Amino acid sequence: MEIIALIGHSGSGKSYKAITLAKEKDIEYIIDDGLLIKGNKILAGKSAKREGTIVSAIRRAIFMDNAHKLEVINAIAKDKPHSILIIGTSDKMVNKISTSLRLPQISQRVYIEDISTEEEIDVAKNYRKKEGKHVIPVPTFEVKKDFSGYFIDSLKIWRKKENPKDQVVYEKTVVRPTFSYHGKYTISDGVIKDLLKHAASKVIGIAKVYGVQIKSLEQGIVIGLNAEVMYGNPIVPLITLMQEQIIYEVENMTSLNILSVDVLVKKMIKS
Repeated sequence: MEIIALIGHSGSGKSYKAITLAKEKDIEYIIDDGLLIKGNKILAGKSAKREGTIVSAIRRAIFMDNAHKLEVINAIAKDKPHSILIIGTSDKMVNKISTSLRLPQISQRVYIEDISTEEEIDVAKNYRKKEGKHVIPVPTFEVKKDFSGYFIDSLKIWRKKENPKDQVVYEKTVVRPTFSYHGKYTISDGVIKDLLKHAASKVIGIAKVYGVQIKSLEQGIVIGLNAEVMYGNPIVPLITLMQEQIIYEVENMTSLNILSVDVLVKKMIKS
């Protein structure tokens, strides 16, 4: 197994560059901030970006928690990758990660200055400083459940080819972690209820929604509500459309991950 390291200061754009570097070197597996990633899937681990403090984030990233460490070790043993790219902020950090996960010695070290211009690094650092946002090198759907309620957005990278048909698109995720110095934000149930009622009102055939209940879970929220529908509309397609509208608008406005919208049709009324 070959171990390659990508090294650069915090906020210098390592995770942004990781997928491109991995593709160029034919590396299918990446270890970044506590996660073992294969292609566009998270195989094991827990993101350090979910930790409440910088200290706990560092401990997570270098696999100091035994259960976390064993989960990733077992996943590597099961898959037997031919190579792994470890991302870290220093030689010391990537060495610690390699040792913690019982990996072979690092055979090649790539520094962010080798693959990014000075201007690109400055842009990345300013982005981190001003916005407090971090990049995770996997698509948003992979981390959405783990970052419910965080500021989160997708980032698509186009890799140009001579033939436009061969153009490759990589999707990454931008998050603002809990430990960001920009502070935390909370969204009240009242705001969520107002948003979903507004979303439901846009669906022609829905007369009223009420009795809204919101249950918060670690991976997102479950919404329960009662609905009155206009007589003469097919109920199942109508309710499905309303559920989709609620999920789309509430997730877009709040960054919350909606696990389900459970609807009980209480009444049909004439227009």
